[in-house]
Amino acid sequence: MWDEQFEELLRKYLPFLGTHEELAGDTSLRDLGLDSLGTVEMMASLESMYDVRFVDEMLNMETFATPDVLWTSLRKIAASPA
Repeated sequence: MWDEQFEELLRKYLPFLGTHEELAGDTSLRDLGLDSLGTVEMMASLESMYDVRFVDEMLNMETFATPDVLWTSLRKIAASPA
């Protein structure tokens, strides 16, 4: 499972997710309202928050498909040597 900061940040970019609605790990972020501009803004926020950089190979729709996939990708980046 992800940390609280991650979910708080994600929720800012998911206009179709209710305030008290659970964010399931396998839910499509696009179905919750994440668009291309939101994806870019969210990626920049994640990079800043976790002091990481998304590598070119990760800049695709699959990386930002669901909270679980995104969190796994983020953890992988954070664990890799700089």
